[in-house]
Amino acid sequence: MARGRMASDEREQAAKRRSLKPLRRLLPYVGRYRGLAAGAAFFLVIAAIATLTLPLAVRRMIDHGFSESDSIFIANYFSMLIVVAAVLAVASAGRYFFVITLGERVVSDLRRDVFDHVTRLSPGFFDTVQSGEIVSRISADATQVKSAVGATISQALRNVIMGLGAVGMMVVTSPRLSLLVVAAIPVIVLPLVAFGRSVRRRSRFAQDTLADATAYAGEQIGAMRTLQAFTGEATARGKFSEAIETAFAAARSSIFARSFLTFFAIFMTFSSVVAVLWFGSRDVLSGAMTPGTLGQFLLYSVLAAGALGALSEVWGELSQAAGAAERMSELLAEKPVITAPANPATLPEPAHGEVAFEDVSFAYPTRPDRSALHGLNFRVRPGETVAIVGPSGAGKTTIFSLLLRYYDPDTGTVRVDGVDARQADPLALRARMAIVPQDVTIFAASAGDNIAFGRPDATRAEIEAAARAALAHDFISDLAEGYDTLVGERGVTLSGGQRQRMAIARAILRDAPILLLDEATSALDSQSETLVQQALEHLMKGRTTLVIAHRLSTVLKADRILVLDEGRIVEEGTHTELVAAGGVYANLASLQFDAPGEAAE
Repeated sequence: MARGRMASDEREQAAKRRSLKPLRRLLPYVGRYRGLAAGAAFFLVIAAIATLTLPLAVRRMIDHGFSESDSIFIANYFSMLIVVAAVLAVASAGRYFFVITLGERVVSDLRRDVFDHVTRLSPGFFDTVQSGEIVSRISADATQVKSAVGATISQALRNVIMGLGAVGMMVVTSPRLSLLVVAAIPVIVLPLVAFGRSVRRRSRFAQDTLADATAYAGEQIGAMRTLQAFTGEATARGKFSEAIETAFAAARSSIFARSFLTFFAIFMTFSSVVAVLWFGSRDVLSGAMTPGTLGQFLLYSVLAAGALGALSEVWGELSQAAGAAERMSELLAEKPVITAPANPATLPEPAHGEVAFEDVSFAYPTRPDRSALHGLNFRVRPGETVAIVGPSGAGKTTIFSLLLRYYDPDTGTVRVDGVDARQADPLALRARMAIVPQDVTIFAASAGDNIAFGRPDATRAEIEAAARAALAHDFISDLAEGYDTLVGERGVTLSGGQRQRMAIARAILRDAPILLLDEATSALDSQSETLVQQALEHLMKGRTTLVIAHRLSTVLKADRILVLDEGRIVEEGTHTELVAAGGVYANLASLQFDAPGEAAE
């Protein structure tokens, strides 16, 4: 999936050689709940035994009850059949309870583990993976797994026990007739295994195509305003319809394979029963077998045939669940590139807020042939405010990504408080930073919860104080339920400026020693920008601040300005110094200020 699709050619070839092996990966989850598994197994065996006793009662009634016209004998046997039916009902109910509960518990743990693991994967993983694909695996594939663990595996075990028990009783009842049935088993089972592999491959492909359609739908729904603004509804509907038709074609192929599998199994098994009945009727006519014995053997044959026929359907469902389990296992098998070392270096306390880039070069994994940074060297002293400016694509945001250790540099070292970022725990490293990104993320939660995202233990008073400092308190108070108002997915009910101020409040509340401001005031009007800039200047006192800016009016008071161009620092100095130098920065300033020299004053 990462670095392209997970279902690589090698894995597809491996899938052709495997059958239900991916389901073995569920055993540790089942093992956590041995009590539920034991209860399910107990009631499963009891139900099978109760079912297997019925043909014995039928034989006794035919050979003894009817022939002797003993009404008391028949009444007693019918009473016993009621008892057997009660035992079967209780066992079936118990099996259902334990099996379904086990399935729900296992899939809940599996979903949680997959989500936990996804949150630990490196940001680079998500550069090539659609979020909708991941959600599809956690939801749709997990549902397939739940069906397998909660019912299908139980049915498979029940049919195996019933089949083996029925075959065993057939041998006891009539060894000669049993040979006919046993001889037919390989003819039925071997094709089942071969067809099952085909079903699994087709099911896996159907699940992959459905995940693609789901991912596309999620992306388009998440950008519905943009979609409608550019009148792209028809195009989106066409592409989604095409994706759905592809998924349907793949599902139909899987369904056809399962249907043929079911036809073959049922036809072959019941054909063998007819053949046995024909041979058995001749033995009854010759007196070699009683009618009751033939009836008993026939019932066991039907039970065995029914179990084997049901296994064909169960096998297809298990094959489909195995494909789902494999897809989820692929997520769990993904290894994060960015990890904490075995013995992480301890960052100094209290934090100083010093940042240094030492001869750093870096290229994104998705574009390894194009370096984003080249031999970058700079140092930010504790409490200093440094602005990073330059044309789009110069590498400004990449500096933040390396500082947050979303990626590691290809060469060189990034240091925070003198510690190599690669030697520190990423969680401890990021805990020292607060970021206000240009593309603000607002969650489908309340306004208060969004501000407290980096500090979920913050009090309401602290949240409100941060909102006031970011000039967000007034508009939040005007919302229907104030700080408890749900702001909608991605903050769709808020304006761009309101979202920006809420993100600033989030950074203020985090109270980190290092501030990363990526166009933090870009979405504000001039009046709000001036007020928020004042709040940020107050916040930046005593803290190290790195500011990415396209609007140069926001960096006039920076202690230093680094000018980036094509991943290199080409100029460095204050606003006045850089304007006087007449270089890249002066050209940028001339585009934004009518009188650059006056703007500096």
